[in-house]
Amino acid sequence: MSLGTVQINRLNLIQGALPEIERHFLFVGEGTENVGSVVAVGVKTDLDDVLGEADTVLKTQVEAARLNAGQNFSASVIEVDATGEATMDYIDAAMEITSCEAIVMVEPVSSAAELESMHAEAVSILSKYMRPVFFIASVRGIDAVTETWAAYIAAITPITTDVAADRVCVVPYLWDHALGAFAGRLCNRAVTVADTPMRVATGSMVGEWSDRPSDMDGNGLTMAHLKQLDTVRFSVPQWYLDYPGTYWGDGNMLDIPGGDYQVVENLRVVQKAMRRVYPLAVARIGDRRLNSTPASIAENKSYFMRPLRAMDKSVTILGLTFPGEIHPPTDEAIEIVWLDKTTVEIYLMVRPYNCPKDITVNLALDLSTE
Repeated sequence: MSLGTVQINRLNLIQGALPEIERHFLFVGEGTENVGSVVAVGVKTDLDDVLGEADTVLKTQVEAARLNAGQNFSASVIEVDATGEATMDYIDAAMEITSCEAIVMVEPVSSAAELESMHAEAVSILSKYMRPVFFIASVRGIDAVTETWAAYIAAITPITTDVAADRVCVVPYLWDHALGAFAGRLCNRAVTVADTPMRVATGSMVGEWSDRPSDMDGNGLTMAHLKQLDTVRFSVPQWYLDYPGTYWGDGNMLDIPGGDYQVVENLRVVQKAMRRVYPLAVARIGDRRLNSTPASIAENKSYFMRPLRAMDKSVTILGLTFPGEIHPPTDEAIEIVWLDKTTVEIYLMVRPYNCPKDITVNLALDLSTE
């Protein structure tokens, strides 16, 4: 004998929007107003209130970032004490209460070991929080009283030499707001995370750039000097002859020669995919819908490809195409491999678009007669 029973279950198919933290950076620098506290800043934030009225390096960079990021800028800021000994501890504490795409270290470094420490911290954050981040570091500018450009470049070159840190890029303070301006350019929502900071169509850098620095002999900064700095993997501004404005070069990461992540846009697009695939993988733990049958493999290929399909969206208007962040993924861009009855590995390929950074135009005369 039995009694009739009805049960209604609410199923969650994980079809909702995934969180976005891209373009939200954490700025870290010395201060005295709110040491150790994570402060949120936006386009309307009074920086004098949250960072003090003094013109600190930190406040200068946040203001420059806000100018260059444009609309809908948001960031987090954490002040550290002047000793700098507990900076990584402050960052660890910040990770407990905020998420970010990048960590901007506004105090200049003076050694390769400091850059390697930042890379180690990025690896540690990924291990602890499953949160991919990268660091934007800085080095000092030229001493216009005692240094020539040759001496300055020779002095800072050892800082990046032989450093393998594909989660770190370095900006020299050729202008006192250069670091923040670069960070803001990466946060600009007019373009995607797949776009290079070199992009000219986005417009010139915002701020005071026309007054170019000089060395002890009065020689101004030239493109030859910037080329030298770029060659040793610093990220620097640039300009074009007979073309108004100041722009930026590559966002050079300290990857190894031949590495896939030598420029920031390659790293950003893969890390964005990592952030979106992670919650989908967590939701499949213990779910027998993911199994080794052909039907399940096909279903879950579509499931795990969802973030890549969102990233590949292109828009065409009046014949002009704005490409997505990556090429549309093909069926071969994902593989699901079962190692045993409880262990599965998923492989995804992210394919960015080509990007013109070196353009040659050839012109010829047509002297034929009709």
